[in-house]
Amino acid sequence: MDHYDSQQTNDYMQPEEDWDRDMLLDPAWEKQQRKTFTAWCNSHLRKAGTQIENIEEDFRDGLKLMLLLEVISGERLAKPERGKMRVHKISNVNKALDFIASKGVKLVSIGAEEIVDGNVKMTLGMIWTIILRFAIQDISVEETSAKEGLLLWCQRKTAPYKNVNIQNFHISWKDGLGFCALIHRHRPELIDYGKLRKDDPLTNLNTAFDVAERFLDIPKMLDAEDIVGTARPDEKAIMTYVSSFYHAFSGAQKAETAANRICKVLAVNQENEQLMEEYEKLASDLLEWIRRTIPWLENRAPENTMHAMQQKLEDFRDYRRLHKPPKVQEKCQLEINFNTLQTKLRLSNRPAFMPSEGKMVSDINNAWCGLEQAEKGYEEWLLNDIRRLERLDHLAEKFRQKACIHESWTEGKEAMLQQKDYETATLSEIKALLKKHEAFESDLAAHQDRVEQIAAIAQELNELDYYDSPSVNARCQKICDQWDNLGALTQKRREALERTEKLLETIDQLYLEYAKRAAPFNNWMEGAMEDLQDTFIVHTIEEIQGLTTAHEQFKATLPDADKERQAILGIHNEVSKIVQTYHVNMAGTNPYTTITPQEINNKWDHVRQLVPRRDQALMEEHARQQHNERLRKQFGAQANVIGPWIQTKMQEIGRISIEMHGTLEDQLSHLRQYEKSIVNYKPKIDQLEGDHQQIQEALIFDNKHTNYTMEHIRVGWEQLLTTIARTINEVENQILTRDAKGISQEQMNEFRASFNHFDRKKIGMLDCEDFHTCLISIGYNMGEAEFARIMSIVDPNRIGVVTFQAFIDFMSRETADTDTADQVMASFKILAGDKNYITVDELRRELPPDQAEYCIARMAPYTGLDSVPGALDYMSFSTALYGESDL
Repeated sequence: MDHYDSQQTNDYMQPEEDWDRDMLLDPAWEKQQRKTFTAWCNSHLRKAGTQIENIEEDFRDGLKLMLLLEVISGERLAKPERGKMRVHKISNVNKALDFIASKGVKLVSIGAEEIVDGNVKMTLGMIWTIILRFAIQDISVEETSAKEGLLLWCQRKTAPYKNVNIQNFHISWKDGLGFCALIHRHRPELIDYGKLRKDDPLTNLNTAFDVAERFLDIPKMLDAEDIVGTARPDEKAIMTYVSSFYHAFSGAQKAETAANRICKVLAVNQENEQLMEEYEKLASDLLEWIRRTIPWLENRAPENTMHAMQQKLEDFRDYRRLHKPPKVQEKCQLEINFNTLQTKLRLSNRPAFMPSEGKMVSDINNAWCGLEQAEKGYEEWLLNDIRRLERLDHLAEKFRQKACIHESWTEGKEAMLQQKDYETATLSEIKALLKKHEAFESDLAAHQDRVEQIAAIAQELNELDYYDSPSVNARCQKICDQWDNLGALTQKRREALERTEKLLETIDQLYLEYAKRAAPFNNWMEGAMEDLQDTFIVHTIEEIQGLTTAHEQFKATLPDADKERQAILGIHNEVSKIVQTYHVNMAGTNPYTTITPQEINNKWDHVRQLVPRRDQALMEEHARQQHNERLRKQFGAQANVIGPWIQTKMQEIGRISIEMHGTLEDQLSHLRQYEKSIVNYKPKIDQLEGDHQQIQEALIFDNKHTNYTMEHIRVGWEQLLTTIARTINEVENQILTRDAKGISQEQMNEFRASFNHFDRKKIGMLDCEDFHTCLISIGYNMGEAEFARIMSIVDPNRIGVVTFQAFIDFMSRETADTDTADQVMASFKILAGDKNYITVDELRRELPPDQAEYCIARMAPYTGLDSVPGALDYMSFSTALYGESDL
């Protein structure tokens, strides 16, 4: 037995379960059921030329029971046993019960032995089951069926009549006006409804019963006195009798239903085609924007100046703030439209919508991933290139300072080394020249580090692709060539002085000591001035504190340096004292060094002036770093709140989508309130964006106070908005499915419970294995081919998972009576009648004007029979409306 039959059985076997619980029938109800069920059976048995008198006795041998089933089903049962023994009777009843079961009816606690023994309760229960299956089950009114459909039919037909309010199948019929209203609605000439009174139920009931028996061929199944004399008439007896009215009047209703079905199909087709066109346009626009944007993000052309790179960074921020957010909304809306369209197509039993090549949702997601990858790479490149340019500017300035100092020092050195003064000098002068040369070599060695630093800086500038590398290389090469020449000249002069060294016997030790101490002290002062004027780049408060500590340590050495300066000046003063004392003709100069006391004092004063300037620069940088630290802490404090908030909301949405409670409308309202609370959180995201912009403008690249970056927050926020929108869309589609299929809230809750039970990963989707297990658990027994067919329905895109929406679409299609192609074509047959074709004029007469013209336009290529111009036969109509592949 397939799932559809088993589900229907659960619907109309509920009364038998009521009998099992009650065990005994109310005597009044039993009397009404006896009479009603006996009359109903005889209304069918008389077609075979027989009838029953006692319902529990006449069915005991099973013969008339089998005959009754053959009459109402139109099918032949197995040959009955003609013996009179108990075993023959049980065999006949079993054949009847087996036939009932073969029609998808689950017989609860009803066995052949009870029927053979004349058990009144079981016999009445069996007849009620037959009535439900063959007289009530197939009743369908506006997407409701069985009991609900019959009740709705009664309410629709009696709505215009005063004093008639049909709410059930018991007390609503006690005054008899409901029966009279049904007859008058369809055959007004049979009853004068205006003369009926609500306070005369016996007259009303007898009038309706007599008219129905005489003119409508509906046997009298109820007694007016029993209905009036019972506080609550038997529901099953009333339903059985009312169902006879439905079948008697259903012919006129079928033509109306057929026209409504065709109108509905045409309206759905028009709406679906419009949704397809909107999807194609939106997808094309979004893909074109991505195609134009990615080349801009992949452009890595470097700039030579910091201003140009800052402009690129500002353009990138404008893209993030102004251009991308609307496209994120378009992408989300595109997915929502696609899911809604697929749901409507499934509800209409139409093939799944397949977008044009390259415009699938997966294609758009892949293109979007490529956009975000390019975006991430472009941002990283921008920040790295800004750091590179910052580093280049610092190195270029440092190169210029060191080169200027070195070029200033080397100025005149080559001319000095090329002098021939030793040729005419006295012995003392030669000695002096030799010592002076030794001091120069010491000075030359002290400058070796500076030359190496200049070469190292030039090499680093080349490696970092500095835009003015040619001029840097030329200047560095000039310095290196000059340095090599200085080395060669120095070596040549030393060799010349050593040849005349024997002529040098005297030397002024004081001058020599002065020169030896003054040169390194002078280098120290030059190094100190260079360090004090050196620019610095720091990114953290710790780095500036380190520079401040080093500067304080330098200042602590100044007293000792001052003592050294005074000692050097003391040597010079002692020389001057000796010259004055002994009247030595020294021409007022030190032959061993060019460093004068005045130069030392000037450089010392310069160093003392640079110290407070350095203090001021360090204090200003320290204040800037403190400001940057406050920005980091401010951003970190907000990010550490917003980041976990987004993660918590994502988890809550996932839990809500899996563990939904209440009705779908309650769930949708709750989700929309939830979405509103999320949207209200947007100002905090904007505030964090503002803080992030201040951090980038301050060129802050690291933040130890949080692990969240602005990119993490943006991606999380976009995912949160997309997830809540998608969840709301899923609930809306579930409401569409429920309303279209007539699924009750209890059934929807059961579907959700089954789905959640097998959703072991708690991700809101079932993989193939879990879905297969779920189907087996609810009664499906299928092979691989059948399961593959079901998977093609619930997973048309073959992604390997089944969503809850697809699950309820499948379950609802299996359990509800929808406007299938067969029903629509059956409606065609009703409109066409015996002539087996329908004309254009008939379509205009039966359908609303706009849908009639749409249908005629669709069918224009197929109209025109040989015998009747402008008409369509059955095959032409089906091909025009559905296409050959759909039928």
